Amino acid sequence: MLVVAAKRLVRRCLSSSAQFAEAAAAVKKKPIEPMKRERIVDEYERAYGTGKRKTAIARVWVWKGTGTVTVNSMPLIAYFPRISHCEDVVAPFVAADVACEFDMACTVRGGGKSGQAGAVRHGVARALQNFNPDLRPPLKEAGFIRRDARIVERKKPGRKKARKMKQWVKR
Repeated sequence: MLVVAAKRLVRRCLSSSAQFAEAAAAVKKKPIEPMKRERIVDEYERAYGTGKRKTAIARVWVWKGTGTVTVNSMPLIAYFPRISHCEDVVAPFVAADVACEFDMACTVRGGGKSGQAGAVRHGVARALQNFNPDLRPPLKEAGFIRRDARIVERKKPGRKKARKMKQWVKR
């Protein structure tokens, strides 16, 4: 009796899978079209991008110009005295091969200088992408579009720092 029930069940499954295969073949798959990005600029022909890194947040505007870069109403070299931070800020322009074609102004707050430089770099990449969507592939390939999600881990109770424990004493 049990064997007969199992055979019926197998026959039903086979027939339903054959019907499913026929139905699936009848439905034509629509080709997936790539997402079309639009140019996003304001009435002054400026593109905006928000960048974040650690606890720093940068608001960045880019527009056609001669390559002037200001951070919090100061020149780039005055605000970021370290060369590595300046290189971080202008890296998206170099990756997109549009150096000295855009002016940039940004306001950045929170975090330290390294976090702020990373936030400005992220914001510049997003703003360039909004100004000209064709610049997205080189920026994405260089890794400037994705936000770096690493932040400082919180301190836990009973520990000296986030993971460091007190020295263990045997006696």
